Amino acid sequence: MKKIINKYITASIVSICMALGINTSVNAGAYGAQKIVYHINYDAPKRQGGALRNIQNHINAVGAENMDLRVIMHGKGLSLLLLPEEAKNTKLPRGNATDVMTAKIAGLKSQGVTFKVCANTLKGKKIRMEQLYDAEKSDIVPSGVAELAHLQAQGFTYIKP
Repeated sequence: MKKIINKYITASIVSICMALGINTSVNAGAYGAQKIVYHINYDAPKRQGGALRNIQNHINAVGAENMDLRVIMHGKGLSLLLLPEEAKNTKLPRGNATDVMTAKIAGLKSQGVTFKVCANTLKGKKIRMEQLYDAEKSDIVPSGVAELAHLQAQGFTYIKP
């Protein structure tokens, strides 16, 4: 319940700022429209948190309205969305979807960032979608690496923080 409340509080704050015309972007629009794919396939919580900060900084510089930004997770990267209490029931060593991490994810989602999950990893690591923070069926892609290649072929810039 606390996770859901944190998600809505973060989303509400961002929505209020947008409604009031408060722009946190330093150079919004100066970079033009961008299509970006961030690749996460590691489980180090500090590194994942750093990736989420990079994404927010990227949005602040370019402006959410100028971006199509996606995060593709596969392998150990699914730990970003795995609830800590669910890790013992999977083949991942840990779940990093703590209250702090999920608040960051909710804030990014409220700015249009999409988080995609590899179906092969779900199967191989014995993870059910219900064990992941805020994941829906539409968030699942058949293959994380195939999705990365597909997006790059469509002109998305690849970033691996």
